[in-house]
Amino acid sequence: MEVRLNKFISDSGFCSRREADRLIESKKVTINGKVALMGERVTSGDTIKVNGNIIENSTEIVYIALNKPVGIVSTTDPCEPNNIVDFVNYPTRIFNIGRLDKPSEGLILLTNDGNIVNKILRAANNHEKEYEVVVNRPITDSFIQKMGAGVPILGTVTKRCKITQEDRFKFRIILTQGLNRQIRRMCEFLDYEVVSLKRVRIMNIKLNKLPSGHWRFLTSNEIDVLNESIQDSDGSEVASKNAGAKKPTTPSISSKFNRPKPKPRPRTSSSSTRRPTSRKRH
Repeated sequence: MEVRLNKFISDSGFCSRREADRLIESKKVTINGKVALMGERVTSGDTIKVNGNIIENSTEIVYIALNKPVGIVSTTDPCEPNNIVDFVNYPTRIFNIGRLDKPSEGLILLTNDGNIVNKILRAANNHEKEYEVVVNRPITDSFIQKMGAGVPILGTVTKRCKITQEDRFKFRIILTQGLNRQIRRMCEFLDYEVVSLKRVRIMNIKLNKLPSGHWRFLTSNEIDVLNESIQDSDGSEVASKNAGAKKPTTPSISSKFNRPKPKPRPRTSSSSTRRPTSRKRH
């Protein structure tokens, strides 16, 4: 069966579809020895190489939840010494779904399933992400009202969002957007400075008591609910431009996943249950 080249590469766990497109555009991908073109289709009998390395499409899918500590960078770039992939140190290639700023902490998902990345991230798909935020001065009713109604940043006005005050300096906010440094920029516009920012939920996936720096596999139930939530989501590059259009039904992600044996790690978080297991890097 033929599939699009970018899908073949992302399904292998090498990178996301978007990154695969960049590699193709940069002429770093070949099909049977010839430089690949954007939009080409391939079969299992073709030899696909990226930067001269053969891409095998046989890796089992994994989904990981990490409690990212402050200081870890949400990138797969090996030139960044604090990149998130080296921090997790998983035995097969994975990449992060979305980003958390270096000074931010909390929940971030990693996978080798390139099919779900855009479906989760696209603002048009309205998938919720929840954060706990501490600011540098007392929160007012006006601040809460303005943050919830939308704030002008980056040449646009942020979408309306749910926000509740937790205490004098802390609030909880639920976004369906993912603009660059969105919460920090929103606060700065209203003359507040973010002291700490933690993401505690992505859709149905919750951080709960996972210790900072540890990770765990998503449970079968979490994957099933995630699967149901994104089955009608648009994963295309133009999803945000077609928010009002009816979205086509797309294939579900598989709830079957392997757990390749991780490299030995010195410690795990304590828990009364054995599943899911949380792990910490070396």
